[in-house]
Amino acid sequence: MSHTAVLIVGLLINLIALPLAVRRAHWIYALISSGQPAPWRVEGVTRRAGAAVKREVVEVLGQRRLLKWTIPGTAHASVMWAFFILVSVYVEAYGALFKRNFEIPLIGHWWILGFLQDLIAILCFLGIVTFSIIRAVDSPAKRGRQSRFKGSHLGGAWLALFMIFNVIWTLFFYRGAAAARGDYTNQGAFLSQALGRWWKGLGETTLSWMAGIGLILHIGVMLIFLMIVLYTKHMHIFLAPINVAFKREPVALGAAQPLRVAGKPFSIEDVEDLDEDASLGVGRIEAFTWKGLLDFSTCTECGRCQSQCPAWNTDKPLSPKMLIMNLRDHAFAKAPYIMATEEQRASLPDAVKAEAERPLVGETEGEAWHPTGGAVIDPDVLWSCVTCGACVQQCPVDIEHVDHIIELRRYQTLMESAFPSELSGLFKNMENKGNPWGLPARARLDWAKDLPFAVPVLGSDVESAADVDYLFWVGCAGAYEDRAKKTTRAVAELLHTAGVTFAVLGDGESCTGDSARRAGNEVLYQMLAQQNIEMLNEVGATKIVVTCAHCFNTIKNEYPQVGGTYEVIHHTQLLNRLVQEKRLVPVARPDEVPGKSTARNAASTAPVVTYHDPCYLGRHNQVYAAPRELIGALPGVELREMPRSGERSFCCGAGGARMWMDETIGTRINDNRTAEAIETGADRIAVGCPFCRVMLTDGLTAKQSEGAREDIEVVDIAQMLLAAVRRGEEPEPTAGAAPAPAPDPEPAPV
Repeated sequence: MSHTAVLIVGLLINLIALPLAVRRAHWIYALISSGQPAPWRVEGVTRRAGAAVKREVVEVLGQRRLLKWTIPGTAHASVMWAFFILVSVYVEAYGALFKRNFEIPLIGHWWILGFLQDLIAILCFLGIVTFSIIRAVDSPAKRGRQSRFKGSHLGGAWLALFMIFNVIWTLFFYRGAAAARGDYTNQGAFLSQALGRWWKGLGETTLSWMAGIGLILHIGVMLIFLMIVLYTKHMHIFLAPINVAFKREPVALGAAQPLRVAGKPFSIEDVEDLDEDASLGVGRIEAFTWKGLLDFSTCTECGRCQSQCPAWNTDKPLSPKMLIMNLRDHAFAKAPYIMATEEQRASLPDAVKAEAERPLVGETEGEAWHPTGGAVIDPDVLWSCVTCGACVQQCPVDIEHVDHIIELRRYQTLMESAFPSELSGLFKNMENKGNPWGLPARARLDWAKDLPFAVPVLGSDVESAADVDYLFWVGCAGAYEDRAKKTTRAVAELLHTAGVTFAVLGDGESCTGDSARRAGNEVLYQMLAQQNIEMLNEVGATKIVVTCAHCFNTIKNEYPQVGGTYEVIHHTQLLNRLVQEKRLVPVARPDEVPGKSTARNAASTAPVVTYHDPCYLGRHNQVYAAPRELIGALPGVELREMPRSGERSFCCGAGGARMWMDETIGTRINDNRTAEAIETGADRIAVGCPFCRVMLTDGLTAKQSEGAREDIEVVDIAQMLLAAVRRGEEPEPTAGAAPAPAPDPEPAPV
């Protein structure tokens, strides 16, 4: 095959393919940029350019999140680096269209480059073999909902693997033939040169045809693959680095994004000044910011989010992956309408007009998680989310699922009044009584009754928070819920023992508004937040200790959005510090009862404790070490982790306002988590959040009614520490005298 023919065919296929690729790329750009402005995203990158570059190096080049799943992560890293390194092969290939023995200027046939090209191609091949095995083993046809690929576009994935295979074999076919002809002389390319030596005796004509056809095939496969990438979910190859650059730093967890109206953060004072056509939250796909549309377009359909989702794993209709996919498919289908002028819209196809009329949330005609008509998202999908953040934590391309769900809930709650009926009572109680239970404010200090010391109240016993070490934020659960009161008392006693001065707000404290905000009621949240911030600023609060993970997250991360900035610490962090400073000394095993012989006291084995990570302490705020160090400081205690722990911990089911909603679909999340805790063989399930305590205690009660051990109990770490500290302080009985009878141990919570 003549070199002129190779050049003509090569140029022709490029003239056909590249304009189509450019046209598609421009269409994607136009659609994403049609989203609402998000100037803070650009400002974040320009203001902290160094951090953005670091993200690209660590997350894109370093594949940090993907490598947390070692085998698929390594396979993906091999394929990704093959794309980077094999760009140099295509530079050589395009050069060979014009000159058979083309060399890259300055580099030439540098043996290290040739070696890396052949090596990465082999590793890439092993990577796609690994992907094929994973997809075959974890096929939805075999594993149903348990497969993380359930709902993904499987045909496109297999086509992509096939095209990568074609890139690899055409590379070696072309380079082997070129090496046999003497056109390719890089001796570092070990496999290419080995093929060249093998084919050397085939004759000049045969090798000429092989090299020419191989070169055209290699370039043609790349062009076809480029089109496939741009028209399928594999566009993430180009979009993922951009999405990572504009992500929330360090991760899209902790504080919910502010509600914005006309691009500006919403304030409750703005309610009366809102235009009649103003929209709160997201009710149309084009109401998402461009970063939202970029998120949807970037989804790789890998299913890591789905595999970790508590809702999906308990047979509920929510799959974070399919939620994003449905929003993407709707955006793409509605794109002609979004990008058309009013005059052009009249002449659009009926299918596009019908897509434009579809509501984002409402009844669907297909399955709730993968609709074929009706609304884009079923209400059961939207309200199944517990906002635990597992999806965000696991997403390798930094999609912000929770933020999008909250935006959708805001529109449903504030604009449509379309929210689960149970939330009506919650909103009413929080607005009128300042707590979810609707109990009187005067009962907020009942937990402190009968303590051996007085609990000072700011404004009456203590003039200013500057006069004490910490303002102790008790929280609604800590003040009203019987099980949580035990934690509140334990923390107060421990702080008193350690000589840490503190005061409380008493009836001046109101709900932080966490549940209201995550249920979409931003107006109620801001009302409560501003009321609390006014009180905190009035008493001069600067340092606050809290026992509730949700209060911790809200005051620490969200109150600064509305004018309240404080140093907030979780009780497990503070208590751990006090133990390390020897201001609290646990000297007795926390399950021992002095002066009383029990089977537990006589047992030689250490009591087993398993710790449940609260989502709003762990994933949302990265507090993993302090609670574990605190448990580790307790004498004679063995900490035994659940299979799902740390950043892969499984939610208790209470977040995202689900604490106040009936769980009627699938199995109960708290039952699932409790079963996992019981299977560790633990004697105690340690928690650091009152929401978790309620959910896991209820789950334990259910499991014990089914035959689980009766001696297991759910306790806060503070209670365990108090037992270890307090029992060590009790005096030894006088010689010859009978020991004082010990109180009966507290019964297991019910």
